[in-house]
Amino acid sequence: MDTSSVLFALLLTAFAGLSTGIGSAIAFIAKKTNTKLLTVSLGFSAGVMIYISFVEIFAEAKETFIHGFGEFNGTLFTITAFFGGILLIGLIDKFIPSFENPHEMRAVEEMTDVKRKKPKTNLYRTGIFTALVVAIHNFPEGIATFMTALNDPTIGIAIAIAVAIHNIPEGIAVSVPIYYATGSRKKAFLYSFLSGLAEPVGAVLAYFLLMPFLTAENSDAFYASTMAAVAGIMVFISLDELLPSAEEYGEHHWGIYGLVGGMAIMAVSLLLLN
Repeated sequence: MDTSSVLFALLLTAFAGLSTGIGSAIAFIAKKTNTKLLTVSLGFSAGVMIYISFVEIFAEAKETFIHGFGEFNGTLFTITAFFGGILLIGLIDKFIPSFENPHEMRAVEEMTDVKRKKPKTNLYRTGIFTALVVAIHNFPEGIATFMTALNDPTIGIAIAIAVAIHNIPEGIAVSVPIYYATGSRKKAFLYSFLSGLAEPVGAVLAYFLLMPFLTAENSDAFYASTMAAVAGIMVFISLDELLPSAEEYGEHHWGIYGLVGGMAIMAVSLLLLN
């Protein structure tokens, strides 16, 4: 595994994670949230991640397993690793509570009135806790983005963009309550930015913890397990976070249009690249 590939995967992951800062900037610049655009964008991200997970990552992991263990056992191992990834992210989601559901953009628009309803100390606590929740939820996303980019840089770019779009509304949800509590755009942006650092941190930990196994002899099975689990993590994120967030705007069909559009663009892209 050459250094340039690792560095590129790490930079992509950092770009995706630190897009929370873009959300923070939008919160201070935009006078009104374009809910239709955000709905399509979130649906688009889900479409990209779901399509790549099943068509590329899952299929490649299955092929690797079958090559080493045969049709039945290879398929069984792939399915087990896939649902193992879903179980992992599901447990993280269950035991790390979501405070005021920071992934829902409707809450962001309501924040302009929160400052008149809650004491500033409570509002500040809300922002800090939201930042922690977002950071913890971003950690497995960082691992998934990094491992995908390491395996295939082209697909890694698509995943990084999808995750970045997903992180923008999270950045808004972190920065708005902190800004109204402190009156400091700088502090609000900083906490929003820091919450996204969990993704490159996850990438670095993935590198140090998993690379010895991925570079060892007979590492194909471990590699296939990791990628199948990554596919499961991304499918869960799409179904549990991206699509419900899009639904919150009341623009159901636009979310589906974005979903189908994301799948279609990835299908054409992969066809042209092959």
